[in-house]
Amino acid sequence: MSYDGMMTRAITHELQHLIGGRISKIHQPFKTELILTIRAKGKNYALLASANAQFARLHLTEEKYDNPSEPPMFCMLLRKHLEGGFVQSITQDGFDRVVRMTVANKDELGDQTERTLVFEIMGRHSNIILLNPHTEGILDSIKHVRFDQSSYRTVGPGQTYKAPPAQDKKDPLQANADDVLKQIDFNSGKLDKQLVSAFAGLSPLLTKEIVSRAPFANQTSLPESFLAIMAAIREHQYSFEYVKGKKETFSYVSLQHVEGERQLFSSASELLDSFYYGKAERDRVKQQAHDLDRLLKNEYQKNVRKQKKLEQTLTQAEEASKFQKLGELLTANMHLVQRGHTQIEVVDYYDETGGMVAIELDPQKTPSENAQWYFKKYQKAKTARLEVVEQMNRTKQELAYLDTLIQQMDSASPRDVEEIREELMEEGYLKKRLQQGKKKKKQATTPTLERYQSSTGIEFLVGKNNRQNEYLSNRLARQNDIWLHTKDIPGSHVVIRAEEPDDTTLAEAALVAAFFSKARDSGSVPVDYTKIRHVKKPNGAKPGYVTYDNQTTLFVTPNEQKVRQLKA
Repeated sequence: MSYDGMMTRAITHELQHLIGGRISKIHQPFKTELILTIRAKGKNYALLASANAQFARLHLTEEKYDNPSEPPMFCMLLRKHLEGGFVQSITQDGFDRVVRMTVANKDELGDQTERTLVFEIMGRHSNIILLNPHTEGILDSIKHVRFDQSSYRTVGPGQTYKAPPAQDKKDPLQANADDVLKQIDFNSGKLDKQLVSAFAGLSPLLTKEIVSRAPFANQTSLPESFLAIMAAIREHQYSFEYVKGKKETFSYVSLQHVEGERQLFSSASELLDSFYYGKAERDRVKQQAHDLDRLLKNEYQKNVRKQKKLEQTLTQAEEASKFQKLGELLTANMHLVQRGHTQIEVVDYYDETGGMVAIELDPQKTPSENAQWYFKKYQKAKTARLEVVEQMNRTKQELAYLDTLIQQMDSASPRDVEEIREELMEEGYLKKRLQQGKKKKKQATTPTLERYQSSTGIEFLVGKNNRQNEYLSNRLARQNDIWLHTKDIPGSHVVIRAEEPDDTTLAEAALVAAFFSKARDSGSVPVDYTKIRHVKKPNGAKPGYVTYDNQTTLFVTPNEQKVRQLKA
């Protein structure tokens, strides 16, 4: 379900407990996303507002985000006007996906001021705008809209705020049965689309649910179904659910017409936090790392083609023994050969049946030179075979390394991507960036690892790229810590910070190892575990590559929700 007007209404209602709260921190971790930390009723709440074109939303979040070392200009402006201020009101514009949060604060002179932060949740037109509520003047916005981008309005500092165009639809919460029937032409069909066109705040998914609950969808059942659902929404009686079927969707009413695995939530924020978990980050990573993704896949395919050619060369090199045999037969029958012969038939001593074999000759060469030619051909093929086998081993290792990097990209955060980029530069796959102007600040030498805690309170750490894996397994881990990795499958290194962890911790750490692997969508994934002292990195091995022994194997099925719960 799209983030429609009714979901916006549910979120607005949920956020009412923030009124009177104090805005203590404002961060802008990404170009189109804000995190406002609000202290209300003795507790800190993180309000996430996103104007992302695909994942625009407004809700409370439990997720942690890395903030840039230098805040963007819009973030600095918000801090100036809103930090330390108190939330006065949070309202929705009708049934539009527009929410206004008014904040009372004091300016530099100590005078009382008011500012309104407008959250417009409208797909690619989404925006976050700071207003002076008394003049409706725009102080700034997270996205600027020029006149050549929109014929309806411009958005930027100094402009007067103009709300998104009104849709002139009926209020669904005040409608009665006659109002519903007046808007519907039963002969035209497509009743769900007619409801979307007639009433404000309704998404196609909700109207399909209304129609599906109306037996035969006639003049009696359709209004009854419509009014029953609207009555529950009017009283803020929601059923927040996340449905994983052919498509993933979320809703504030139970979707009886949609098949799939269902997960229920106690609040809209919990639902949205779960639904968007990873999706927005994957989108950011996709934009940030499309060049790396293309490079890795191209390199992988190039090595696949190379492997096939080497296999063909190896097949040809396997004929080395044939040349040796012909040379030896020719030497044994030298007395039968004369210069000028182009072929000779001799008894094949290697054939148990005593058959004959034809040997091709160069008429310009002596019998001895012909024999030497076959022996040289044998030596050359023998040497080529050894070189081909060595190249095939190297290519196999290269494919395994690239396969691991491709898997790491699938679960990488923006920070992980930068570490992978640095690794590819160090390994020679990418040209190193030229540092212009000021010297770049020295990067932190210690990678940041993801921390998890088992149900029994034992900590374990996860490396999500080769740099993190090297640091975790080769430097940080103690000799008797427990190390885990998916068996013969590219994935993360996981280390339990305990010598003798309980079975629950082992199973949960194995679950996380399986989730951050190429087999994350599989069932019954094999995960090996052993003490870190049995894990070794061979000399000259690629980053992140290790060998291990004395392992025990567990079988687990990855579960994203469980992984989220375990994250410390």
